[in-house]
Amino acid sequence: MPDQISAESDPRMCDSALARAFDFLGKRWNGVILGTLKTGTAGFAELKRAVVGISDSVLSERLTELVAAGIVERTVDAGPPVSVSYRLSTSGLALLPALDELAAWATSNLAKAPAAAR
Repeated sequence: MPDQISAESDPRMCDSALARAFDFLGKRWNGVILGTLKTGTAGFAELKRAVVGISDSVLSERLTELVAAGIVERTVDAGPPVSVSYRLSTSGLALLPALDELAAWATSNLAKAPAAAR
């Protein structure tokens, strides 16, 4: 029977917390939504316009996930008219330095995507 190496004892294994972070934040659109909310509160329609290429259903799904994770807060104003807005929670705001560092790294190390791909 081959030796079983646990993730904790293998120095080549990615830290489990980092793996969880990338699993969640690396999900398509999550980082872009968080980056968009960096500038402040936004409604669904504003987010839809700002996150070019995302469908209504995917935006709704991602926002639900971000709210459930406690990274984004959802506020309903009874109106009339009823309005829903989203903003970064305290936990989401704590991510901003990491997002800023990722953006700086990307600027320095990744080629820009062609305009047609954006």
